[in-house]
Amino acid sequence: MLNLRSILDYAPVVLRFGTSGRRGKVVDLTQLEIYANALGELRYLQSLPPAAGGLSIGDEFYFAHDLRPSSLALVPEEGGRGEICQAVVQAILDAGMVPVNLGPIPTPALALYAFARHRGSIMVTGSHIPFDLNGYKLNTSLGEILKEQEAPITESVTAVREGLFAEPSTKTAFNAQGMFRDGHRALPPVDPAARATYVARYSDFFSGSPLAGKRIVAYQHSAVGRDILVEILRNLGAEVVALGRSDTFVAIDTEAIGATELATLQGLADAASASGSVWAVASTDGDSDRPLLLGVEDGSVQFFGGDLVGMVTAEYLGADAVVVPITCNDGIDRGALASRLEPKTKVGSPFVIVGMEKALEKGRTTVCGWEANGGFLLGSVVHRKGVLLQPLATRDATLPILSVLCAAAESGGSLASIFKRLPKRYSRAALKRPFPRTTGIALINFLKTLNPEGIHQLFGSEFAPVLGTDLTDGVRILFANGDVVHFRPSGNADEFRIYAVADAAERADEIIADGLAEPDGIIRRIERAARKA
Repeated sequence: MLNLRSILDYAPVVLRFGTSGRRGKVVDLTQLEIYANALGELRYLQSLPPAAGGLSIGDEFYFAHDLRPSSLALVPEEGGRGEICQAVVQAILDAGMVPVNLGPIPTPALALYAFARHRGSIMVTGSHIPFDLNGYKLNTSLGEILKEQEAPITESVTAVREGLFAEPSTKTAFNAQGMFRDGHRALPPVDPAARATYVARYSDFFSGSPLAGKRIVAYQHSAVGRDILVEILRNLGAEVVALGRSDTFVAIDTEAIGATELATLQGLADAASASGSVWAVASTDGDSDRPLLLGVEDGSVQFFGGDLVGMVTAEYLGADAVVVPITCNDGIDRGALASRLEPKTKVGSPFVIVGMEKALEKGRTTVCGWEANGGFLLGSVVHRKGVLLQPLATRDATLPILSVLCAAAESGGSLASIFKRLPKRYSRAALKRPFPRTTGIALINFLKTLNPEGIHQLFGSEFAPVLGTDLTDGVRILFANGDVVHFRPSGNADEFRIYAVADAAERADEIIADGLAEPDGIIRRIERAARKA
């Protein structure tokens, strides 16, 4: 008798872990592969005790999604793949649990609701990456999946996948395309409770009308939290102009805002200015766990990188311990937060979470962390003006947006004025894409073999001598004049990241431009040298 594997008319592509969660090309994301991964992960969590985030048969299990087409629907342009949520629901049911649909809400809104109830959750999202990719992020009943759990999870998923492949072709739920035989399936009705809980969290903590008199543009595009952000800002007294709403998915990477994105944001500010002055522009990425924040002075927008937003937020919240990845702006080493800085981590929220846990073990009481993309993690309770804010140890966009806006409003100045208090270090980040991850990894491995002089030869005479490198995550190159250049392959897409830090914004921009230039920019020079080695 034929088994399922023998009738598949495509070559299955395994869905792998990235920096945080699983991501893949939609054309490869069959419902069979999503189901196998979700079921394998749920069975792993069911093997753990409750104190370790374990789940029990019969528990409610929460899921939510972003606004990508493939999260809920089949996409003809992507080989008919999609309806990822439907595959997740079937996995939840077959794991003996009760699926609860929390609908289109931000990733941190799902986490907040699930963590408080000690229930597991899955967010179907591709985060900031283009719409032709998607995936999901699983949480235990207590928090995010950590890196040391990925190997046993992979073993569980492999066992489930092989069992599915061995099923008789006449009895399996999947067809030759790896999709459900019975076609489209309706999802459970949406429970609005998680959305309301998230809105209340920030409306209550930033109580009163701290943003009264402030006119703010909310760039909505296709962010899943686009209406939630508008609602919260209005609850805090702001006059909000919602613009740029899109029915098609827009990939916003808050860690790589370039001239094109700035022109779009300037255009929104200009449009809103026709009926009154604009103080700020606020937005998020696709699943609304990374902030995008700009000030407006004399009609011109000014972008503030996520790592700078994190610094202002930590100071506003009175943090006594902060945890950041190695890619963050090194101004944190020179300013007021330097004495509160914990050891820097690899890139990815699981590493930041571990760092925050270690800070708490040392007796710190107000602990937070963030990534260069601005996603802010709160590791402890925060007390401010008699109000408590409970921990949320996952990336969040709303807390840093509101903290910076309220800090600036309380100071009586512009957003730019609040950032001018930080050390004068300027960071930029960009992506080279498409750029195969395998090539990016090869470039990193090649750079690791070079001494400082060998690295300097690849950069050229416009760079100062190389002082050394930091290999915490990728390759971070330190130059004698204070310039920093950092290379790192993306954890979940065919992209290659370049970060620059310098004493002047113009210099950071120059480094990024030189890095990305075609055909003889720094990245291409390294690529050619690596091939010859």
